Amino acid sequence: MAATFHTADAVRRIALAAAAATLAASAVALAGETPKKPLTFGASPEVSRGKYLVAVMGCDDCHTPMKMGARGPEPDMTRRLSGHPQELKVPGAPPVDGKGWVWAGNATNTAFAGPWGVTYAVNLTSDATGIGAWTEANFVRAIKDGKHLGVGRPINPPMPWPAYRQATEEDLKAVYAYLKTVPPVKNAAPEYQPPQMAKK
Repeated sequence: MAATFHTADAVRRIALAAAAATLAASAVALAGETPKKPLTFGASPEVSRGKYLVAVMGCDDCHTPMKMGARGPEPDMTRRLSGHPQELKVPGAPPVDGKGWVWAGNATNTAFAGPWGVTYAVNLTSDATGIGAWTEANFVRAIKDGKHLGVGRPINPPMPWPAYRQATEEDLKAVYAYLKTVPPVKNAAPEYQPPQMAKK
């Protein structure tokens, strides 16, 4: 019986030593490799990063229409990030005179008038009327160069693209990846309106 016990104990020690040696060898082999991203369930790390960035960059502030709630204006989350409502027409920009107020915002907080004209917040959802047809390259270039789709008209105030262009390309790609997961809302925001000249 004693001999059997010692034999079983020796086998256990050998097995543990072999396992330790295997782990040590694996650690040495992996030491030179680039660490792999952890397995995740649900959103990818890039999409999670994009969600965080959209929140801290305040994208909802101008791209989600406001509605009147029990406590006053509040974001209409049924139209989240869909831009200025296409059915809501607003008058043209007031003439620029430089003596008083120089810009104004619509009650939805998605349309802005100033010396640059009238700017409407665009649809950032994954719908075709939003960024559904945009490529990642379009999106990154738009923010970096301050041009619609990266090649079109200038992006006007109050969109703070000069600040956002300081973001890394990796972060802008993460924002794009997250926006592509935002539920689609069909809404074609109105086109930019150039300024009216003040009458003398």
